[in-house]
Amino acid sequence: MTRPQLPPLVREAMAAAAGSGFTQSCSAGIGRLLQVLTAGVRNGCIGELGTGSGVGSAWIASALDPTSELVTVELDEGLALRAAGLFADLGNVTALEGDWSVMVHRAPFDLLFCDTVSPKRDQIDATISLLSPGATIVLDDYTGLAPVGDTERDAWLLHPHLVTTEVLVSATEAAVVGVRR
Repeated sequence: MTRPQLPPLVREAMAAAAGSGFTQSCSAGIGRLLQVLTAGVRNGCIGELGTGSGVGSAWIASALDPTSELVTVELDEGLALRAAGLFADLGNVTALEGDWSVMVHRAPFDLLFCDTVSPKRDQIDATISLLSPGATIVLDDYTGLAPVGDTERDAWLLHPHLVTTEVLVSATEAAVVGVRR
């Protein structure tokens, strides 16, 4: 069985990342998970915290329903400007420059991809407050299944306002996926 080809926008974002030396983009496994979850959002708003070079955003945008919108924010001004250029032709994708907390003014989100450190480690409750009830959050950059005592992961997996699980996207990479109660 042959896996689906990378969407053109994802290939473009990956090429831009490689050209600029950006190495923190999400993996294809996370990207495909984001595509699946995005495809289920209709008339909704999807958020991304930590645009980076726009690879995760490109995965989301490639499955984005025309009735939904994607808002992504990046702290690094240069990366944010490049991402804005990448998505300039898409009327339902907005790339912002700023701290993740600017998303408070765009919330609530029906799907949120948290791909930056502070909201994952230091601002869990504030991050969850960006979700509408029943919304899904995806957190990446985890290795395999959680070892006992992984306090960051446990904070998400055991949070009383979420129903969560870990999803292996490869033999060595996992995401935490949760739904707000």
